[in-house]
Amino acid sequence: MSPARSVPDKPSLEGLEAKWGAAWEDQGTYRFHRTKTRDEVYSIDTPPPTVSGSLHVGHVFSYTHTDTIARYQRMRGREVFYPMGWDDNGLPTERRVENHYGVRCDPAVAYIEGYQPPATPEKKRQDYDAVGRRNFVELCEQLAAEDEEVFEQLWRLLGLSIDWSHTYSTVSLRTQRTSQLAFVRNLARGEAYSSEAPSLWDTTFQTAVAQAELEDRERPGAYHDLAFHRTDGGGDIVISTTRPELLVSCVALVAHPDDERFK
Repeated sequence: MSPARSVPDKPSLEGLEAKWGAAWEDQGTYRFHRTKTRDEVYSIDTPPPTVSGSLHVGHVFSYTHTDTIARYQRMRGREVFYPMGWDDNGLPTERRVENHYGVRCDPAVAYIEGYQPPATPEKKRQDYDAVGRRNFVELCEQLAAEDEEVFEQLWRLLGLSIDWSHTYSTVSLRTQRTSQLAFVRNLARGEAYSSEAPSLWDTTFQTAVAQAELEDRERPGAYHDLAFHRTDGGGDIVISTTRPELLVSCVALVAHPDDERFK
């Protein structure tokens, strides 16, 4: 005899995410099985989100696209390798830790056992509490762990079909070891090299930064007239520019051959 079922007076969605999220985890619905051969595996190289703030709807949209592909490949019978990681190293994390705790890293400061950051952080970075490198790293690890827990809860609430047993962190010792071994392998193959090239420089942290870490902002500008002296004594050629600081990099002036002014 089948159990009696009742239809609720008013359908409700409360608690569905937690209920089915727990069921999928217990049943290993999205668990990756290593027994499959390479030709049966569909591997997703998930770009780990930066753990330096709050997730927004853009994150949700982009990872929904990836999840749609993962589910489609499972329907085709492929074994989907779909991990999730956290990008918790680099300057975004350092700056978040500074602003959150009101501290700044100073390698010259000695390590303090059981250090506690200020209860009320100062408003200006120059007034932040100076801490040693080891204390600063500990604060980075502490805040990153808290942020990652919040991130994971949101992804689970969203219902992404991720194998959470393969979660990784870019600042973890395992990832550091993997990166070091990969670089040593590149060096042995002759693939690693050193060269001089222009770079973007962070004047606060005194280190090179990636293009992705830049923020574009509108700034008021002005045109500056610069006079280039002709070698034949025929007067000056005046150009206008908003970037006079780049004059030292100028090696030539180019004009269109049909421009009557420069015949």
